[in-house]
Amino acid sequence: MNKAKVICIGEALVDRLGPPGGTIDIDQSFEDCLGGAPANLACGLAKLGLKVEFIGCLGNDSTGKKFKELFLSRGVNITGLQVNDKVPTRIVLVKRDLSGERSFAGFFGDKGKGFSDQYLHFKELESICSDLLDDTSWLLLGTLLLASKISKETILRLIKNAKYKGIKVAIDLNWRPIFWDESLSPDSLPSKEIIVFIRSFLKNASLIKLAKEEALYFFDSEDPYEISHFYSHKPDVVITDGAQPIQWYLDGFKGLTKVLVPPKVIDTTGAGDSFLAGLVFQMCSKKTESKDHLSYQKIVRFGAACGALTCTGAGAIEPQPTVAEVEKFLLSI
Repeated sequence: MNKAKVICIGEALVDRLGPPGGTIDIDQSFEDCLGGAPANLACGLAKLGLKVEFIGCLGNDSTGKKFKELFLSRGVNITGLQVNDKVPTRIVLVKRDLSGERSFAGFFGDKGKGFSDQYLHFKELESICSDLLDDTSWLLLGTLLLASKISKETILRLIKNAKYKGIKVAIDLNWRPIFWDESLSPDSLPSKEIIVFIRSFLKNASLIKLAKEEALYFFDSEDPYEISHFYSHKPDVVITDGAQPIQWYLDGFKGLTKVLVPPKVIDTTGAGDSFLAGLVFQMCSKKTESKDHLSYQKIVRFGAACGALTCTGAGAIEPQPTVAEVEKFLLSI
């Protein structure tokens, strides 16, 4: 397989979706969908036509096997994928309201030692790290694996190697308190210690994606210009806010882009990941074109279309669009 143009690093897990308007209960009806933001990004980018590598750790279980099959069917390179025999692939319980909006309700399947995504070892990647990073233009990741000592060390070493090679890093802040402490509620605020740590980690980013509440939690601002100028290297910043317009500051241009309305909404899981996949895809595809405000408006709008179309089916991966589907949708609105 050709070497990856984009590498996605992090968690691959199951989103166990409760019935719309109901509660998530192991004894009631639910739907299992493969997910996890980096896995979603890898599959979304591959479906859009980019060369993609996924680096992460799965359990040696049926879910891990399903992910392998999924990645291979999408054309995602899994040379850097690890399998752990001692701990399972993580299952996340997800509540859905009648409009399709979802909220996290805890984990399932932990046998006392945690989950496989917490055990991503750099030692197993060290011998192939240089080859993995060759011809790669972007490294995409979130912050969830930073909550685990082993995976955090691996992430930091991979980023160090990537930056040495001049690879751009995109980080989706993706604040999920229960990954840091399962006793916390899904709407818990980050501690001062975590805020300082995450802010420092984001120094590595060429592109930062945040939800509006995350921007307020970590920077006390919802202005992408202000957040960009919090750092001396002035990274690109994109702020999403559900159905409200997307705010962005890209390559010195600041803008506001309306969220696009999908033909129907079944489930919003993974919409933000598809948006980011569309954004990065456009940045990779249009890097030689002229750079002006209108160009970046089009780039963000393409990402918005990817996010909208992902809401038309259940789960984060299955309904992800192709470029042709995105272009058809954009022409129809």
